[in-house]
Amino acid sequence: MLEPWITPSLFEGGSAVDEYTFTRNLGKAAAQNRLNAHWSSWVTQADFTEMAKFGLNHVRIPVGYWALAPLPEDPYVQGQLPFLDQAIQWARAAGLKVMLDLHGAPLSQNGFDNSGQYGNIGWGKGDSLKQTINAIRALAERYASQSDVVTSIQLLNEPANWGVDVGTIKQFYYDGWGTVRDSSYDIAVVMHDAFLGPQYWNGFANTDSGLNNVILDTHIYQIFSPAEVAQKPCTHVQTACAYGPKLASTDKWTIVGEFTGAQTDCAKWLNGFGKGARYDGTFPGSSWNGDCQTKYQGTVDGLLQVDKTNLEYYMEAQLDAFEAHTGWVFWSWKTESAPEWHFQNLTRAGLIPQPLDSRKHPGQCQTSACMIPGN
Repeated sequence: MLEPWITPSLFEGGSAVDEYTFTRNLGKAAAQNRLNAHWSSWVTQADFTEMAKFGLNHVRIPVGYWALAPLPEDPYVQGQLPFLDQAIQWARAAGLKVMLDLHGAPLSQNGFDNSGQYGNIGWGKGDSLKQTINAIRALAERYASQSDVVTSIQLLNEPANWGVDVGTIKQFYYDGWGTVRDSSYDIAVVMHDAFLGPQYWNGFANTDSGLNNVILDTHIYQIFSPAEVAQKPCTHVQTACAYGPKLASTDKWTIVGEFTGAQTDCAKWLNGFGKGARYDGTFPGSSWNGDCQTKYQGTVDGLLQVDKTNLEYYMEAQLDAFEAHTGWVFWSWKTESAPEWHFQNLTRAGLIPQPLDSRKHPGQCQTSACMIPGN
């Protein structure tokens, strides 16, 4: 799955805003060549080896429906599955597990570029639900025999409750669970909270409902509103800590399937191709809070020392809070130029603890006092 902020080099100099327009604008042959080169080089076996070295145990891999059940009218190219097969082999060799995540659905489940198609939310209309189930069936059938590595399948990433009726999402989750179960009783089924919060889903798809082996996924960011990016570092820490009890009070396995070290939305094109940031007031409807400086584009080593310090405290608080239930998945393992989102380099730089359960700043979620120097 392409996202402009993760690999901006693939989008620079063009007008594409997502994978849909990337392949449509280039044409299938050129898009196939560029994507093959990207897929074969962006993540390698060495990455999986390093993930295991850092103490990680799962890799969440996003896949678009078009890789599994392409539609004749779509511009997308295929060819992803051999690389996915290879990734699973690398995970097995490294002692890692894999969560397969259907990240993009027909007509877009959220209107974000991370769905494959930026713009309107059309998922739920026409045959899109049936087509999504077809993709899940293909995913489950392909990897049912590899449950020693593929522990879970996420039915859909971030369906938007404001664009799709929640009843439709719930019925899709029931149908998707059954589709996975047609192929495997061993693979867990992951359901995103549709931005409603994990506690909303208490009572749904638990053991009493007849559904087993279900994981709830919630994504926790503090950067996608003007009020959030205006928060001080200590408030970010306190907000993170407050999620611990909320996660602990859910009635099924619950993970934070995405979070970040960033306290701003400064990363280049994070809000969409060509769009600015709320933090520095360059995003429509926002006002200036500070300079994005080295957070817009650069390296972890190039971050200002104050930003490194704030990130270190914030990361440890999030790890403490998000381990209140089943665990977490950082987004993302690596980026081309967004340093606060680059788990690999943040860890290499000592800003994410090693081992992961060690703490330079223990007890942040057990005190109301701010522990960050100067804040």
